[in-house]
Amino acid sequence: MSEDIDRIIQKSYEACALAGVKLTDKRKNVLVVLLGSSTPLSAYEIVERYKTQFGEMLPVMSVYRMLDFLIQEKLVHKLETASQYMSCAHIACDHQHETPQFLICDQCGSVKEIGIKKHIMAELERSIQSTGFTLAHQQLELHGVCKHCQDSSV
Repeated sequence: MSEDIDRIIQKSYEACALAGVKLTDKRKNVLVVLLGSSTPLSAYEIVERYKTQFGEMLPVMSVYRMLDFLIQEKLVHKLETASQYMSCAHIACDHQHETPQFLICDQCGSVKEIGIKKHIMAELERSIQSTGFTLAHQQLELHGVCKHCQDSSV
């Protein structure tokens, strides 16, 4: 594993221990698969990469349970619009996390995670609540074209 991935995994172990839960080897390996991917992956893609990377076949239902755990512990995000998963970009950060916003490139499939400031989310939530609507999730997914793809098409 690369030094960055080792550092992120160590932080993940620490976060899980602090929460009183266990980052098992298989959960860690699923996280490693996601950390090694430049694009979000489906559960089935994770199964295939896991088999290639670790020489072990996991049932897809087990992967879904592991992903649920990793999401619960804020180590992984699920992109709802694509039913794909990606590691959190802020696992090893020491700052307070903001609400995630995902910028999804419709050409290459890359995703950039950025945070939405708390005061902006609070204003958005007030605006939404004034309509009588109740939010179930506070995650935004915006589609467009990344800078790399824009530069490539010129």
